[in-house]
Amino acid sequence: MAFPFELLATSPASSARRARLRTAHGTIETPAFMPVGTQATVKAATPAQLHEIGAQIILGNTYHLNLRPGPGLIRELGGLHKFMGWDGPILTDSGGFQVFSLAKLRKITDDGVSFRSHLDGAEIFLGPRECMDIQTALGSDIAMVLDECPPWPAKEEDVRAAVDRTLRWAKTCRDIWTELGQPEKGRHLFAIVQGSAFANLRRECAEALTALDFPGYAIGGVSVGEPEPEMLAAVAAATPYLPANKPRYVMGVGTPPQLLKMIALGADMFDCVMPTRLARHGVAFTPDGPINLKNAQFARDPKPLVEGLNNYTCNHFTRAYLRHLFMAGEILGCTLLTLHNLHFFQDLMTQARNQIETGTFEKWSQEWCARYEAALIKGDPLPEGE
Repeated sequence: MAFPFELLATSPASSARRARLRTAHGTIETPAFMPVGTQATVKAATPAQLHEIGAQIILGNTYHLNLRPGPGLIRELGGLHKFMGWDGPILTDSGGFQVFSLAKLRKITDDGVSFRSHLDGAEIFLGPRECMDIQTALGSDIAMVLDECPPWPAKEEDVRAAVDRTLRWAKTCRDIWTELGQPEKGRHLFAIVQGSAFANLRRECAEALTALDFPGYAIGGVSVGEPEPEMLAAVAAATPYLPANKPRYVMGVGTPPQLLKMIALGADMFDCVMPTRLARHGVAFTPDGPINLKNAQFARDPKPLVEGLNNYTCNHFTRAYLRHLFMAGEILGCTLLTLHNLHFFQDLMTQARNQIETGTFEKWSQEWCARYEAALIKGDPLPEGE
């Protein structure tokens, strides 16, 4: 495979980048948003529908797939692509974030982390070797190193310890990945920058990982409860110290304005459950902010969710009908809103790529965010839940 990351255009007024990332299962145009397929499925959407709305790459969750159905079964049945019927690129996370956020009674050592399954309480160990073996069995195009994600807030000495452990694990993961022959198969391993809200630790971690020469780099430990200004500051503290000729992936974010603000900081790739999770609660994304279709004001609304947006939901259904589906408890409502929300995010990334190419990203982005965020000031709070 030729050098996998090609920088096509940069913004004259910010750090926004337009690029292309090649993988064994296809090319990803960046900036890119990745729908989250936690358990080998993007909830309420088929692979064919994901292709139709323009998804280039989806994310699978190593923690959950390791517990159920297990990497051995997935390997036996031809790997994750064949197992879930998706022929495009797949990124799998390391499982580290879920271990630290979901698992009970965990014990962290320099060798890895022992924890109990959230499903049945079984004791499980996840270290660099296990993390690389699982992702090798899954056969994803992009794998992630094992890292330690500190909580927010945290003391600097605790975050430094997490950064030091993350760096040791990153080197070990890289060595094991090479030993397993994965680079020769065109599979990429990304490192993860940690450091919480401490800019000095973010820089140290980014510089140390850059010296290890990974194919790509992620910024982790954001959107873990901190206010948005701190989240953006954490990304800004890392991106200048990551190599310009490698992709940069901000993990687990975010709202549409957050994505645009992080693109301006030099980020290329994103994933988040927000568009699918909110869809299942009747919330649709629009350029004027999210709307909750369960509100009575939409009962007789004959308009599509977004005028002129070319997706199946907007082309065929009114807000009134979509509200009816949710009020009646019909599953179709979840699917139609999931497709719309994911397409909304994909369309936003397409617009961002075009604006970077024409050198107008900053003005367009600022105007786009101002329109979206103006509606949030007077809008209803969004529902929470799975």
